[in-house]
Amino acid sequence: MNQLQSMRVFVKVADLGSFVGAAGALDLSTAVVTRHVADLEARLGTRLLNRTTRRLSLTESGSTYLERVRHILDDLEGVEQMVVARNHEPVGTLRIVAPVVFGLHSLAPVVQSYAARYPDVVPDVTLADRHVDLVEEGFDVGILVARHMRGASIVTRRLTTGFMTVCATPAYLAQHGTPTRPEHLLAHPCLSRPAEQGGEERVFAGPDGEVRVRPTNAIVANNAEMLRQFALLGMGVAILPSYLIGRDLASGRLVPLLSNYRLPQIEITIAYPSRLHLPAKVRTFIDHLVEYFQQPGQQPRDPRMMTPVRSVADKVDRVEMAKGAKSLPTPALSADAARPAHKAARARIAASSPF
Repeated sequence: MNQLQSMRVFVKVADLGSFVGAAGALDLSTAVVTRHVADLEARLGTRLLNRTTRRLSLTESGSTYLERVRHILDDLEGVEQMVVARNHEPVGTLRIVAPVVFGLHSLAPVVQSYAARYPDVVPDVTLADRHVDLVEEGFDVGILVARHMRGASIVTRRLTTGFMTVCATPAYLAQHGTPTRPEHLLAHPCLSRPAEQGGEERVFAGPDGEVRVRPTNAIVANNAEMLRQFALLGMGVAILPSYLIGRDLASGRLVPLLSNYRLPQIEITIAYPSRLHLPAKVRTFIDHLVEYFQQPGQQPRDPRMMTPVRSVADKVDRVEMAKGAKSLPTPALSADAARPAHKAARARIAASSPF
């Protein structure tokens, strides 16, 4: 008998726990299914299944064989589908889901270039900051930021890496002082996400090891773009992703802080339902995404490297001198001791606000 067919039959029997069930699923007779398994056992010289009148179970050899055979069959089918897919042009609606902020700031250019390259594909983009079930909701591709998507049929592939950056406006720093250590954030009003979305305690890696701080919140928002707007208005210190504030840092609207300290990076990945029977529109979009973000200009840069620390300090000093102001001290404070400084800073911001 055909060995590959016997392997496929064995996998189906093991998955369903029944010769009869496997026969129905494969449109074969029970006798043929039984013969395939028996031929495999004879070829291997070992029993793969324990048979009783009530149930089937895998032997130790059967479990090992099943795991390896499943990978072999998946790889073989994947190669076959890849060859078939390359002979078909990508067409149809491509349903894409991505987080709101990443989608607004990073996804539009790559979708535009893909649509220009494959005009017969219609991108259908959904932005959502929630758990998404790709299979149940019918999405072809999902982009994940700092999340993992579980599921036997879900395949993930790393796309790029983002950086989290502590930042504030030059005017804010001129008026309230420049924090140089994570503990100094306790003396500043901070703009944060809710605790369940990565707010609250922050863990920095620094010259002397790990530093944990719990910044004093001035404003909490569940959307990073909203926090960016607050930061640009000079309302406090924010911790935001590089793909959101890269242009602000390059233009000087925001200044990166704590250059000697690093927050955990954020992984950005692609997820799609199974690598088997992958439609050409999905395969080409995944390839296009990877190709796009591998371009030198699209690779996220560590914001600490974007602006030399000395030039940042000089810029802040110039603003301070122009206003005749001195930087406020930013000592390492406990959370309780920081509250008066934090309240005073908020009062000064409110007094200077144009609204």
